[in-house]
Amino acid sequence: MKYSALALLRGALTGQRSWAPVWRSPEPKRAYDALIVGAGGHGLATAYYLARNHGLTRVAVLERGWLGGGNTGRNTTIVRSNYLFPESARLYDFSLRLYESLARELNFNIMLSQRGLVLLAHSRHDLDAMARWANAMQMNGIDAQLLSREEVAARAPLLEMSPAARFPILGGFLQRRAGTARHDAVAWGYARAADSLGVDIIQNCEVTGFLTGAGGRISGVQTSRGRIDTERVGIAAAGHSSVLAQLAGFRLPVTSYALQAMVSEPVKPALDTVVLSPGTGAYVSQSDKGEMVLGASLDLFPSYAQRGSFAVTQSIIAATLAIFPAFSRLRLLRQWAGIVDVVHDSSPIIGATPVPGLYINCGWGTGGFKGIPVGGWTLAHVLATGRNHELAEPFQLERFHTGRLIDEAAAAGIAH
Repeated sequence: MKYSALALLRGALTGQRSWAPVWRSPEPKRAYDALIVGAGGHGLATAYYLARNHGLTRVAVLERGWLGGGNTGRNTTIVRSNYLFPESARLYDFSLRLYESLARELNFNIMLSQRGLVLLAHSRHDLDAMARWANAMQMNGIDAQLLSREEVAARAPLLEMSPAARFPILGGFLQRRAGTARHDAVAWGYARAADSLGVDIIQNCEVTGFLTGAGGRISGVQTSRGRIDTERVGIAAAGHSSVLAQLAGFRLPVTSYALQAMVSEPVKPALDTVVLSPGTGAYVSQSDKGEMVLGASLDLFPSYAQRGSFAVTQSIIAATLAIFPAFSRLRLLRQWAGIVDVVHDSSPIIGATPVPGLYINCGWGTGGFKGIPVGGWTLAHVLATGRNHELAEPFQLERFHTGRLIDEAAAAGIAH
């Protein structure tokens, strides 16, 4: 069914009895042309692009829990492409361009709001670093605009602009095309579109082992619902990537951490841009429901717990109030954490693994949501063709042997 105003009117006139399920809940078949492990944003996008771009429709997405129940439903919804190095800039800007047309392509409102993202400079050093950063973005063909102190204040009037503040704001820079998208809608839109092309989305189906044949090549997977045969498997399981890699017999340079976020009670519109302060580690936006969405740095101890520590909760709130003291009276509504997969150079891994026929998309760390479209696009490409997509070529697992690392976080000073 195509969603439209006419379809909405028809549904109203028929007592809402005409709506079909958004996706099916099929039983797993004995064999598929390709399997995707993980029904989060990256896994669902991979399945969709396998079908749409490559005509591969005998595909199943296996999810041990429920669709979108991992990091895709546990983030701060920010999309952006303000990266320093050309490799990262090309990757994330391709993803942002896909986001810009995604609602129309999927016929599903992902609630993309390109309200812009402002990074704050709290020192002369910050101003110099941001000038270099913005110039690099412009050289890479990505929009970036340096802001004066007054221009920052005009975009976010509630910021603490006093020169005597603990973190005085001297300026910043803006990416206008950045913003937010509804995380659940991204997952649901990809799931609906993939299902309509014949992809099976199988929930409550945990992968418990990988099966291999001649030459150690993948021949299938063992799951909690039985064996499924295939010659191609893609892993898109974020923080659990290293667990699945261990099942397949190899190690990944991935450490899993909890990344916290939280929202306040809803208030009237007060912030119409995303604000990120590298100096304090805080980033803030306002949701469509009026909640202030707060996020900050990692819990720096390995964990698979989807909650996070009280110490980091305190640091998020303290960092936010240092730049937005007007929020001090807001009540906290809820808090959560996702399990993020961090690698040494803070850049993703997209491509082949040591097991023939087994491919992986992981290592996005705190940038997984913004990378969903390009992660799915490039993993689908290598699954369908056996060749790396040109955007993914710098992000192969072998770079940890050759030393050709990207280290975006160290270079740009960005960790969110």
